[in-house]
Amino acid sequence: MAHNKPDPAGLKLRLVAAQRLKAVLAGENFAPLTASDLVDGRDRALANRLITTALRRQGQLNFMIHALLDKGMPGKSGSFEAVLRLSLAQLVFLPDLGAHSALFLAVEASKRDPKARHLSGLMNAVLRNAQANSAKFGMLSDDLLIPETFGDTWLAAYGEAAIDGFSDALLAGAPLDLTLKDTDAALIDALGAQPVIADTVRIEQRDRPVEALPGYAEGRWWVQDTASAIPARLLGLEPGKRVLDLCAAPGGKTAQLIKAGLSVTALDSDPKRMERLKDNLKRLDYSAETIVGDAGNFAPTALYDGVLLDAPCSATGTFRRHPEVIWHRSVHDVAGRVRLQRALLANAFRCLAPGGVLLYCVCSLEPTEGEEQVDWALQSLPGLTLWPVDKAELAGLEQAVSDRGLVRTHPGMMPNGRDGGMDGFFVARFRRA
Repeated sequence: MAHNKPDPAGLKLRLVAAQRLKAVLAGENFAPLTASDLVDGRDRALANRLITTALRRQGQLNFMIHALLDKGMPGKSGSFEAVLRLSLAQLVFLPDLGAHSALFLAVEASKRDPKARHLSGLMNAVLRNAQANSAKFGMLSDDLLIPETFGDTWLAAYGEAAIDGFSDALLAGAPLDLTLKDTDAALIDALGAQPVIADTVRIEQRDRPVEALPGYAEGRWWVQDTASAIPARLLGLEPGKRVLDLCAAPGGKTAQLIKAGLSVTALDSDPKRMERLKDNLKRLDYSAETIVGDAGNFAPTALYDGVLLDAPCSATGTFRRHPEVIWHRSVHDVAGRVRLQRALLANAFRCLAPGGVLLYCVCSLEPTEGEEQVDWALQSLPGLTLWPVDKAELAGLEQAVSDRGLVRTHPGMMPNGRDGGMDGFFVARFRRA
């Protein structure tokens, strides 16, 4: 190696963080760094904090970069953009970490990358300019946090107050929500959790991994966002009825259906995700028939009393956990998902016995993937009728039920007044004549 001196403190975590951020900027989904990436827990926590801040503040960082780089982002520059974004996020939004380390380590990180080495001087100049303007940049509007691709649609669908809530939820991230197998006050207390709605509880702050929380090993709960836990509760079928859970992995809704006493067939096209579902059910001591197959052409030997379709979607409702998703998705992507959802809805209908219940849900905020799909289904699937959800069925979250009896949650909603919001979800319930 050209340099024999030990690496400056903090450089390794910045290099690792830059590689992960670079992959996300290129289109990958964000997954927090683990011990295999950085052994030291404090380094790992700091690296994850830098990455998530850069992702949550992406719109504001875009504005800054446009203002600071006269000629735009240099092409074929390796990790330059990722390092710059991490350092700008630190300088402007994480002042407690200190400005000196942001500048010094950014330049050092550039020098370690053969494709960015020639830009270390530019890195230094840009960050010094940002430091001089950090107070101004720190006052940038939260309106920049939501990309234009979705901003106008969401403003029309949800209103200005809700959009302000979206920005707050994006910056805050998501607490940990659990669905309990049995409601036990002593367990809730041991978890340091608060009840939200029905059998969902919320942990605002946790100091240990999910696997180390009380009741995990004994299979007394599973991780599931408040919004994601709504659909299965609305099926309205008696115990013993046969239910098909389409696109079932990782299995939260499957577990809910089993808890409700239903006979469940869980189907998913991804063998790896299906293994995860089986592992989750094993930990919970639950059993279901599992099938690896395509929800678009699955043909059962006997029709089901209920079908729950959690359809693949743009996932824009999950931005508290995956802030990158709203920057990765395009109008074209959403249109492709809409076509797929219609094919899956049509096959879900074919799997449903007369008099049966069909639940359609997506973790999307897009009306084209929600309300507009209801209109399509009612026109295109003969004998399908809407079975409206009653506000009383969602005690503590009545505001999520529309006049038509459709359920629409969004990240600015506070279930039972609880802080922390919830995922954006859409749920519609139908009956087959």
